[in-house]
Amino acid sequence: MEAKFVGIDVSKATLDVDCLPVSTARQFSNDAGGIAALVEWLLGSGVGRIGVAADGWYVIAVASAVAAAGLPVVVFNPMRVRDFAKAQGVLAKSDRLDARVLALFGERIAPPVRALPEAAQRDLTELLDRRHQLVSMRAQEQARLATVLPVARGDVEQHIAWLDQRIRKHETVLLKRLRANEIWDAKVKLLDSVPGIGPVNLFTLVGRLPELGSLNRQQIAALVGVAPFNDDSGKRRGQRYIRGGRAEVRCALYMATLTAKRCNPVIAQMFERLIAKGKPFKVAMTACMRKLLTILNAILKSTQPWENRLAT
Repeated sequence: MEAKFVGIDVSKATLDVDCLPVSTARQFSNDAGGIAALVEWLLGSGVGRIGVAADGWYVIAVASAVAAAGLPVVVFNPMRVRDFAKAQGVLAKSDRLDARVLALFGERIAPPVRALPEAAQRDLTELLDRRHQLVSMRAQEQARLATVLPVARGDVEQHIAWLDQRIRKHETVLLKRLRANEIWDAKVKLLDSVPGIGPVNLFTLVGRLPELGSLNRQQIAALVGVAPFNDDSGKRRGQRYIRGGRAEVRCALYMATLTAKRCNPVIAQMFERLIAKGKPFKVAMTACMRKLLTILNAILKSTQPWENRLAT
């Protein structure tokens, strides 16, 4: 039997499904019964790869149920899928059409099937998401202080104080979760030994970058988005730049590097050397971020805590 490539477009109410090589459009309700019916149908369909786009919370429940049934599900980057659709000349967009594009993407690109995050990892990510939301709300309120009239200033200040309290509580809960998990606790102890790494860096790295310590330095730099890309054409040699990657991890790494260039001897020496060579601040910071990430990756891979001689 020829393997089928299935695409599932997930919306709040429905699950639109299509498959290749023979198009078989179906629709299921996005509830417990509909997901169970979808899994039952997939189990009897000779599936080679199932693709969903990571574009909403509802995808998690569907992908987890499909993976739990032992089916080969892959969560695609929605930007890559949309670029693929445009390259195929598919400019229209509908739930059914998106399902077919996902199936076609799985067939043509054949991205590898990777294990989905476990429930504990998903819970940790959810708490990190909530903390990020609270931090964003606090930043908005702090910006309003510059223009708010006196009649409302007290209310804004009270809201900021409340947000500060909630953020601290979330950080305490996050650190307790890390310490309560044997695997995470081991990672925390290793990462915490590196000068410049603080509590926010710890739960961001463990929660947002579980691959840390399992990839080589080129792969981890590309995953975070601190790997330089060439911009050359013919004889022109353009300035290299970074793009993509995991923005929240990169932000946490930037703040860690700001601290590390003052208290971490390896990062401090590298930063000073680059600045002395005339490198712009951002270029020097990006290089130091990549160096710090490489050190963290090596420490987790070797399970050896920070030592200056290991980091050079």
